Amino acid sequence: MGNERQQNRGIRTPQIRERSELRRQVEEVVSSTKVIDIHTHLFAPQFGELNLYGIDELLTYHYLIAETFRSTDVSYESFWQLCKSDQADLVWKSLFVENTPISEAARGVVTLLSALKLDPSAPNLKEARAFFQSLCMEEHLERVLETAGVSDVVMTNDPFDTREAHIWESGAEIDGRFHAALRLDRILNNWQNTAERILYLAVSLPAVFKFPDADARDRILREVVLPTAREQKLPLAVMIGVRRGVNPALRRAGDGLGRADVEAVERMCAEYPDVRFMATFLSRENQHELCVAARKFNNLMPFGCWWFLNNPSIVSEITNERLELLGTSFIAQHSDASILEQLIYKWRHSREIIAASLCDAYERLLGSGRAVTREEIERDVTRLFSGNFNKWVGGLPGPAPLAEERQPEETDIVTAYRRLLPSKAIRVLSSQLKLRRSAP
Repeated sequence: MGNERQQNRGIRTPQIRERSELRRQVEEVVSSTKVIDIHTHLFAPQFGELNLYGIDELLTYHYLIAETFRSTDVSYESFWQLCKSDQADLVWKSLFVENTPISEAARGVVTLLSALKLDPSAPNLKEARAFFQSLCMEEHLERVLETAGVSDVVMTNDPFDTREAHIWESGAEIDGRFHAALRLDRILNNWQNTAERILYLAVSLPAVFKFPDADARDRILREVVLPTAREQKLPLAVMIGVRRGVNPALRRAGDGLGRADVEAVERMCAEYPDVRFMATFLSRENQHELCVAARKFNNLMPFGCWWFLNNPSIVSEITNERLELLGTSFIAQHSDASILEQLIYKWRHSREIIAASLCDAYERLLGSGRAVTREEIERDVTRLFSGNFNKWVGGLPGPAPLAEERQPEETDIVTAYRRLLPSKAIRVLSSQLKLRRSAP
C-alpha cells in the first residue's frame, strides 16, 4: 500500500511549498492562460463603423469624459459641440498632461499605450493618431487579442439595431472568435418604443428591478423570456444596478448606480430552477448577498466586476470574497470593453489582481497544511477564465459554415430572435401596446 502511494505521488506534479515559488507559478499561469471574455460591447471587424478602435475613441469613452469635467472649466454644452478629435485633445490635456493619470480609467490608457510602444507621456496625440491611422485592421486585431490573452469575445447584439441587422442579413463572414449574445434591453426596459449562434440572453436592469412585479417587464419575462431560456437551454445574464441619466447633461457619461434587490434574483432562481442565470450587480453593497445567494442556488453564476466596480481595490475585495465563499465556482471577470484596445489594459490589470487573490488563497491553504501543484493552479485558473462559462453555456459553437452552405436563418440574428421567442411574444407586446395607446 505504501509503495502504491509513493508511485502515485511520483506521477503527480510536485506540491509547491515555498511561498515565493508559489507566487511565481500562480502569476505565470494567470498571465499565460487564455480567457473567454464573456461580456463586451465590441464588434467583429465585419461590423464596420460599430467596430470602435483608436486613440480618439479611447479618450472620448464615457469613463474619461466624466472625469474630464472634474478637471476643466469647459461647460457640458461647449464640450458636446466639439468634434470627436477636439474632445479627445481636451481629455488628453486635462487628464494626462495637466494632471497625473492615476484613476483606473486613465491608467488603463497608459497601460495600453505602453503595450503598443506609444509614449504615454506625450504632450499631444500626434504620434498616437499617426500610429492608429497606419494600421492594418486584421493585424491589429491579432495583436490586441494576443496581447490581452483573449481567445474568444462575446459581443452584445441588439436585434432591433438596424445597423447590426444589416450585417447579419448580408451573410458576411463574421470572425469566428466573436460570438453573439442576445440583448433584451429594448424589449424589456423600453417596450413601448420597440416596434444560431447565440450563447445566452442578456439584459441590463435598473437598480429598482423587482421580481415579481406588476409591470410589462415582469409579464414579458414570465411569458416570453424565461420560457424561451428554458426551452432553448439558453442562460439568462442579468446585469443589475444602473440608474440612467443621473446627470443628463453628461449624456452617456451621466449614468449612476444604486443598490439593488438581490432577492429578486433569488426568486427567479427558485421559480425557474431549470434556467441557468448569470448575475452581476453594479453596487459594491450587493456583492456579499450575491455570493450567499449563489451558495443557495446552483443555477446562479456570479460573474465579473463591471463599470464602477472595475477598480483594483474593489475587484480585489470582490474576488477575495468570492474565492472564500464559492471556491472557484464563479466567472472571475469580463472586460465590458467597448473599444478594441481596452481589452489590453482591462485584462492586464485584472490578471494582476486575480493572481494576487489566488496567491493569498493558496498561502492560507498552505498554512492549514495543504499545498497545491502546478496542475491544480492551471485547473483553477482555467475554470475561472473559461471553464465555468463554457460549462454554463454548453460550450462555444464550432467554426461557422461556409457562405454557400449556410442557411439564411443561421446568419440573421433578427430571424434567430424571432425563432427563439415564441409567437406569443408578439401577442404580449401587441396587447401591451394596445393598452398603452388606449390609456387616457
